[in-house]
Amino acid sequence: MSETLASRASKVLHEWVRSESLRKHCYAVADSMKHFAQLRGDDVDLWEAVGLLHDMDYERHPNLEHSPSEGHPFVGVAWLRENGWSEEICRAILSHADYANVSRETPLEKTLYAVDELSSFVIAVALVRPSKNIHDVDVRAVKKKMKDKAFARAVNRDDIVHGAAELGVPLDTVIAEVIVALQSDAERLGLEGRLA
Repeated sequence: MSETLASRASKVLHEWVRSESLRKHCYAVADSMKHFAQLRGDDVDLWEAVGLLHDMDYERHPNLEHSPSEGHPFVGVAWLRENGWSEEICRAILSHADYANVSRETPLEKTLYAVDELSSFVIAVALVRPSKNIHDVDVRAVKKKMKDKAFARAVNRDDIVHGAAELGVPLDTVIAEVIVALQSDAERLGLEGRLA
């Protein structure tokens, strides 16, 4: 049987990324992508692979100055193209960085943008709960924390709001679905909480 895109993507992620927290971010985004693909009846394997690969070069080439041609995500995409990954995957990865100037056209591209920052934010909300359990997180808790500018300040709230709007789905629904997606992978994400 041929290897799935997602399993190939997971190998690439592990070759490129050493940081456990960045790997977990990519797993979380992949979980969210897979979940939204299932809801849409779309290609789950493809969407999961995009989630796994979207930040593959961030650790080595973070591009904090947001160069429109160098660093993340351009280094990773160049490598993916050289190694035969599809243009659909490469374009989706480019489109999640506003400064890459690649418009988001497809549901795949719009979903990646909508769940990228939000997946990290929902994890942050889970980790500050006394239980540290993703099953104790709800939409209300996430919305409340979004208003707290001091909380997880690296997460761009505007991106979360714009992402849902671009997707054409109410923000509360996107948050609820991301929570469900992350609950399905709580163990790998370290969000099962403390043992009683």
